[in-house]
Amino acid sequence: MATTTIPDQELASLSAYGRARSTVGGAPLNADELRRTDAFWRACNYLSLGMIYLQKNPLLREPLQPEQIKNRLLGHWGSSPGLSFIYLHLNRLIKKYDLDMIYLAGPGHGAPGVLGPVYLEGSYSEVYPEKSEDEEGLEEFFKQFSFPGGIGSHCTPETPGSIHEGGELGYVLSHACGAAFDNPDLIVAAVVGDGESETGALATSWHINKFLNPIRDGAVLPILHLNGYKINNPTLLARVSHEELEKLFEGYGWTPHFVEGSDPESMHQAMAATTEKCVNDILRYRQESRSTGTPVRPRWPMIVLRSPKGWSAPRQVSGHYLEGFWRAHQVPLAGVKKDPGQLGILENWMRSLRPQELFDGNGKLISELKELAPKGNRRMGSNPHANGGLLRRALRMPDFRTYGIEVEKPALKQAENTRPLGCLLRDVMRMNPANFRVLGPDENTSNKLDAIYEVSKKLWIEDYFPEDADGGELSPDGKVIEMLSEQTVEGMLEGYLLTGRHGFFSSYEAFVHVIDSMFNQHAKWLSICNHLSWRQDISSLNLLITSTVWRQDHNGFTHQDPGFLDVVVNKSASVTRIYLPPDVNSLLSVANHCLRSQNYVNVIVSDKQMHLQYLDMQSAIEHCTKGIGIWDWASNDEGAEPDVVMASAGDIPTQETLAAIALLRADFPDFKIRYINVVDLFKLQPSTEHPHGLSDRDFDSLFTVDKPVIFNFHGYPWLIHRLAYRRTNHHNMHVRGYKEKGNINTPMELAINNEIDRFSLAVDVIDRSPKLQRIGAHAKERYRNAQIACRNYAYENGIDSPEVSDWTWPY
Repeated sequence: MATTTIPDQELASLSAYGRARSTVGGAPLNADELRRTDAFWRACNYLSLGMIYLQKNPLLREPLQPEQIKNRLLGHWGSSPGLSFIYLHLNRLIKKYDLDMIYLAGPGHGAPGVLGPVYLEGSYSEVYPEKSEDEEGLEEFFKQFSFPGGIGSHCTPETPGSIHEGGELGYVLSHACGAAFDNPDLIVAAVVGDGESETGALATSWHINKFLNPIRDGAVLPILHLNGYKINNPTLLARVSHEELEKLFEGYGWTPHFVEGSDPESMHQAMAATTEKCVNDILRYRQESRSTGTPVRPRWPMIVLRSPKGWSAPRQVSGHYLEGFWRAHQVPLAGVKKDPGQLGILENWMRSLRPQELFDGNGKLISELKELAPKGNRRMGSNPHANGGLLRRALRMPDFRTYGIEVEKPALKQAENTRPLGCLLRDVMRMNPANFRVLGPDENTSNKLDAIYEVSKKLWIEDYFPEDADGGELSPDGKVIEMLSEQTVEGMLEGYLLTGRHGFFSSYEAFVHVIDSMFNQHAKWLSICNHLSWRQDISSLNLLITSTVWRQDHNGFTHQDPGFLDVVVNKSASVTRIYLPPDVNSLLSVANHCLRSQNYVNVIVSDKQMHLQYLDMQSAIEHCTKGIGIWDWASNDEGAEPDVVMASAGDIPTQETLAAIALLRADFPDFKIRYINVVDLFKLQPSTEHPHGLSDRDFDSLFTVDKPVIFNFHGYPWLIHRLAYRRTNHHNMHVRGYKEKGNINTPMELAINNEIDRFSLAVDVIDRSPKLQRIGAHAKERYRNAQIACRNYAYENGIDSPEVSDWTWPY
């Protein structure tokens, strides 16, 4: 099959080689500034190579020997020169304009390109004194990289100045946007890798420019780094025409500025002119909006930097392309340990960077180069916004008890569980206008949280239609963020939290899976931070999972998936929490606790529809504080040994379990039932596995050591077995939950299909209780007939029968 022939002129426009081609003209650097800028960049590149290759002889004071090379070569060279190139040019402007700026590296696997300048500016040695600014410290700095007991090859939490690891690609712009929210003086430089630009999450996040209010928010400066290749493929945006690329970003609403080429001298001048133009535009847009008080959406600047992959590496080695090709992506010379020829190439390459001109006799960066870096907290490696716990202030919180509802008797009246939570969030937002936000895809009203609009509308700085005034809840001053991209708003919230603020996110249960991997990355970040004394605690990531499986009868099978909980359980017990409050008052108690907490991912599962209410406020607080407990009013075993233990976690499973208990107590008055409700799911794990877990003695006291246990669970049933498999009585535990059976069913029919309904549970008790196995046949027949009657009623009327939908606790 023939390949497309590109005209020479267009091919030249896509090339990363030659003298700089730039949108912005000018040469702002004088000869001395240019010399020192290039020398600082050479120092960064030298450090990048040293991190990948060297464990001894850090400044090449002697000829390079194989034993001085690491035994396992890991890391990514390809994007590192470009990352440090950008970093040092931003440093110049931080110094010139006294800017408050942080740096997010989307291609975080290019960590050497960030670690180098962070070390050279002195931030790294201040956090890690053993990595001192001398030859001994430099050796330690090199050796630790991608080395057992050291640091990873990404911009991990161990990296000063980092709030974005870049391990999974796609979130740099959404993180940057969240960092800029309510930080009016901050500029967030966000480097987008061209491989990263192919991800769905990144493509959507170009729309962040519609959510930044120039009056009260900071700015994001995106820098698309086109170095042409991924691991071993070209990147898409590096091969489209200049015109197409320019129109793409103009269509997104940005003003793109291009800097393209490989010649260091002209590229430094072009980048200096371009970054200064972008910063001045940002400062001008700020001043114009703040002087008029009218928030408008500027066409914010962005930069497209096209430079060779592995810039400054040998162009070819052994007849194969290296610089400017995918072979430079990771370790460019993988055989240096055993191949004398490659070792010689590496040594010549590193010596060509002239380290003897860059470092003094003690191994410290010479003073005239050190002066190029900002001072103190203006250094991007030391900016407190990148260690958000330094800036975090506790939320002012109203008394959550005042939002509760009266519950005179359990399981008699119904209420929408999440609506009072919306009122609580409204007042939290009112009391914390500059450091609390509520975010979600497009569902805050659907999720019954719309009371928040009484304090703050949905941010909207686009055009308006007259009809938007009719309940649209839109405002250019709004601080509620809604965008139909779970990934983008989740990324915004993470960036907001990582820079020291607080927030709340809600999502439909079936589609919170969209952020599965984002949650994974954030949980891993928090887990590492727990081991870094210098990383200060940040506010917890609070996720409300609503519109749940058992009330998705109208939307059908696609909306029925409670499996996010399984994903959460995979993560470290030090950072994960799962709560399933069954009613309004317990939800308020849980939410109050979560909003005050730090360094966790709190997952709260609570449906938005009408549900039975069980606990008055004081009882709810006691129950949620324990996380698990016997409901005496639903049990009849006090002072005796139970015949069966029935337990549940979740709102509908609780209702159906209680209804099953009522059936059994009516048919078998002498049968002893203990009912246990679980709010804190991790109570089921042993205390040796999770800090919230029950001791074995407490678990055995609740669930017994030998009685049948019927557990009705909100999610997939095997998760309960996974949590409790080491418990004494696990072999007697029978769990019901969602089993992938559903469609357009009524709530009861959906429950019957998955056998979490009251009738199936009552049958389970009869089948597993020796006392009832002999006498329960007639009752089982009645329960089976009742299920048939429920189905028939649903098929004839389209709803559940009143005796099912209006059921209340009869005792």
